[in-house]
Amino acid sequence: MGKASRTKVESSRREKIAAQRAAERRAEQRKRILIASGSVVVVLAVVLTLIIVKLNNKPTVASASGSSNGPTGTALASLTKTTTTVPASTLDTVKGGTFTGKIQPITGNPATLTSNGKPELLYVGAEYCPYCAANRWAMVVALSRFGTFSGLTTVHSAITNGSGSTEPFPNTPTWTFAKATYSSPYLSFAAVEEYTNVPDTSTGGYTALQAPTSEQQALVAKYDAPPYIDSSEAGSIPFLDFGNKYVSLGVSYSNDALNGLDWNKIAAALHDPNSTAGKAILGTANWYTAAICKMTGNQPATACTPAVQALESQL
Repeated sequence: MGKASRTKVESSRREKIAAQRAAERRAEQRKRILIASGSVVVVLAVVLTLIIVKLNNKPTVASASGSSNGPTGTALASLTKTTTTVPASTLDTVKGGTFTGKIQPITGNPATLTSNGKPELLYVGAEYCPYCAANRWAMVVALSRFGTFSGLTTVHSAITNGSGSTEPFPNTPTWTFAKATYSSPYLSFAAVEEYTNVPDTSTGGYTALQAPTSEQQALVAKYDAPPYIDSSEAGSIPFLDFGNKYVSLGVSYSNDALNGLDWNKIAAALHDPNSTAGKAILGTANWYTAAICKMTGNQPATACTPAVQALESQL
């Protein structure tokens, strides 16, 4: 082989080696890029998972007034279960408890208030109202004996109104019916939360939330007035109309029973018939249950127990 040929072959061999090494370098670079990209994806996935978990387990949410509106996510689900599953035996132990309100028969034999072919319980209240806040605990307990809530959320009563005046029993932990639905084979439940707990400086009151229908407003005007309540207190909330058979207006137990308690502590007290909050809330729930049993013909028996029927006789 001549010198020229050897030079040509050697040059070709070097070019092949160089090309091979270049290819190897490119492959190694691609490998490193893929590994780095995979690591980034894994890190992002972990971060996203932690964010989702944190959001789902976030214990509170701030309201416009700067105070917590209560649990959300899994914490809310746990609270709801604790509140809506009070054993009948615990309720029977409390009997009438420390209920101090009035459930009065409606006179004049009006037509039964119904909805979807079932007797209806109408509630009118507001999220800012501390007395509504106390009553809702008892309402949730009582109504859960006849059916099922979905979409219940927590809230607190107002601290100050739009004029800057401090409310009585400010910041009382409670539930709101504003976004809740209720299903029962025995009765219908209609709830109207007229205002939020957010002050409205333009009116000196609170931000409007839900408006009653003309029929609902007519019932409030008719029964939230004398002789069912003193004229000086006419229009009080909470307003409860039990199928046009009974009416309950205003305070049913002292908000003092809830002093110093948050949502979870109140819910826990519902399972202790000897607790101050338990006696107040469960006693009120039993009276509400008695009025509802009058509407449903004492159905179901799991709700309309002998202890509840004993209260019915006093309505």
